[in-house]
Amino acid sequence: MVWAMIVAVLLLMVAPVMWLKPSTRQRRIAPLRNAAAKAGVKVKLEKPPLHGIDTAMPGYRWHYPRECPGPHFLLVRDSDASQALKPCVAGWRWRVEPLRPLPEEAREPLEALLMRLPQDALVVESNEYGITLWWWESQGAERFLTYVEDFRQVRDALAGRADRPPATRAFGGGERPAPD
Repeated sequence: MVWAMIVAVLLLMVAPVMWLKPSTRQRRIAPLRNAAAKAGVKVKLEKPPLHGIDTAMPGYRWHYPRECPGPHFLLVRDSDASQALKPCVAGWRWRVEPLRPLPEEAREPLEALLMRLPQDALVVESNEYGITLWWWESQGAERFLTYVEDFRQVRDALAGRADRPPATRAFGGGERPAPD
């Protein structure tokens, strides 16, 4: 009976250590996120721009240069999109279409990239700050790194094509233009 109590006490001591041990998924995702960070991609867990998903989802963002903001658009995979949305390419629909058509040097690589993305990539979003891939991280670092250059190409082609021109001066600040 004493030996059973000793074993129980030892198990209670070891149990917290086992809780700290990373899961298989955590061990798989850590190298992926490290590789993304080394490639200059910002990774955040946030609520995605999807209806019906209230949990945080990983978003991988390629930032536009501060002086060259990008356009606003939102592409959603067919599996999570309404059939009422306008199709973009096979498997993807526009939830928010850009105000101006995308230039050829951005549209072609974006469409090719959309065709290559894994099935768990649900949203590609662009705003004035960057272009973001919302996905469940189903692939490893090696496979993810094959998308990095394509996203950079799309980002570089879209940089400076913001829907709104940047404010030239703060309201009430600076010199007033001379009347004609």
